[in-house]
Amino acid sequence: MRAPLKTLVIASLLTAAAWPQSESAGLENVLKQMDVAAKNFKSTEASVVWDQYQKVIDETETEKGKIYFRREGGEIQMAADFVEPDKKYVIYSGGKIQVYQPKIDQVNEYNAGKNRSDLESFLVLGFGGSGHELLKSYDVKFLGSETVNGVATGKLELVPKSARLKNNLPRILLWIDPVRGISVQQQFFELSGDYRLAKYSDIHMNQKLPDNAFKLKTTGKTKFLSPQG
Repeated sequence: MRAPLKTLVIASLLTAAAWPQSESAGLENVLKQMDVAAKNFKSTEASVVWDQYQKVIDETETEKGKIYFRREGGEIQMAADFVEPDKKYVIYSGGKIQVYQPKIDQVNEYNAGKNRSDLESFLVLGFGGSGHELLKSYDVKFLGSETVNGVATGKLELVPKSARLKNNLPRILLWIDPVRGISVQQQFFELSGDYRLAKYSDIHMNQKLPDNAFKLKTTGKTKFLSPQG
């Protein structure tokens, strides 16, 4: 057997061994790993690549940067520091989203309002959220194993049970690292055919985060706007 082929076979066997082959056993294994991770979750820091695909124009916009999650006072907070293609900061905390664009020195603020619980449930998908809790809000299916960025993952399909949620995001895919019980990749599909693919790497869990990670780096002339809708 030639070396490259032998390597592929060995990798395939290792991937198969990482997750049980039956759908029910595979799903249970993934959910248990996520439960363990959720109990111990304090924070996560990772490099992120967000691909936003728009079907109408058949184009993909890619943003790259760092992303942070932490549990603070019983709630999950998120911060993203994008450096490509333009600098942009996104912070979610206390039911409010802030998006700062230094290029135009402007912050758009959005109040999650009645959609807060829905928004936070999306934030914790694979980062601090319990696996078995997913079964309350989603029909969850185990789609088998798949290697993502060198990690043998368990792939889950989530379909919201709520008609309201399904009208926004009818389908979600999660690729879960079996060792850490967290997402290394997520894909959110919209009814329009648009989707967002988030790829995470260089993941560090439960370590001290930068003190300024959850603070906007604004100036004295920054405009703050609260768009409606």
